[in-house]
Amino acid sequence: MAANEKNVVRKDNIWHGINRVRFADFVIAFVILLLSLTCILPFIHVAAKSISSDTAVMSKKVYLWPIDVTFQAYVSIFKDGQLTYSMGYTIIMTLLFTIVGMVVTTLAAFPLAIKNLKGRSFFAFILMFTMYFSAGLIPEYLLYKDLGLLNTMWVLVLPLAFSPYNMLIMRSFISSTIPDSLYEAAHLDGASHFQVLGKVVIPLSKPIIATLSLFYAVGRWNAYADAKYYITTKSLQPLQYLLSNMVLNSGADAVSLSEAAAATSTPEVLQSAVVMFATLPIIMVYPFVQKYFVKGAMIGAVKG
Repeated sequence: MAANEKNVVRKDNIWHGINRVRFADFVIAFVILLLSLTCILPFIHVAAKSISSDTAVMSKKVYLWPIDVTFQAYVSIFKDGQLTYSMGYTIIMTLLFTIVGMVVTTLAAFPLAIKNLKGRSFFAFILMFTMYFSAGLIPEYLLYKDLGLLNTMWVLVLPLAFSPYNMLIMRSFISSTIPDSLYEAAHLDGASHFQVLGKVVIPLSKPIIATLSLFYAVGRWNAYADAKYYITTKSLQPLQYLLSNMVLNSGADAVSLSEAAAATSTPEVLQSAVVMFATLPIIMVYPFVQKYFVKGAMIGAVKG
């Protein structure tokens, strides 16, 4: 009898434990769902407005589903040509920025990951010091002016090409992933440091290279503040800066489409279409490389 009672008590404890776990899982899933909806619903709302009729949008009837579907706003964007040119320019600039950033970051992280490098801690401190302190906007502007970078593409590429945080992530990955025996074997075979970098480190660091490349590309694609400070030439302004002016401003600095292109859509519909137009490239790339974002975040959080 006592044995039966113990079995019943044990089963009750197991049942209550399962219930607690399931309830906690439900709460976590519910919180994640709410956080996901805060990101997804605004995007769906903008997408629905961009392909809805002007009357439906102006009467505030469009929420999460388009009404009287029309793609006239997107036709207006391509007909005008200003935003399509800026899209191509921004893509080229982002690719150049990503390449330069990865080259600089790799060349900084690799030597700092070598344990027998003399002065490694000092150089790491110098590089990481810039992560917490900067000279300020005005000294930076004067420096770029003296260097002749203002109103050039390079003012959007070179200053932000090196990220101490990305360098720290890459150094941590190399230090924890590539064993010292591989370095020793390569040096015994007569390999130089650049040969070790090209034939040993880079092939084994493809996951972190892909991760940081995405960090650089997404960061540059979404940035527009530096263009506001350092670029006055219309042809050199990135897409996100034009979008910011179009959405936030209504004065002389606001970006507007030509009369022939804009006559068929209201400003609110055009703004929604431009937002979607500027977001689609990243949306098309991100699902294929999402796992690299997760891996890079984990590396930075756990090993950084």
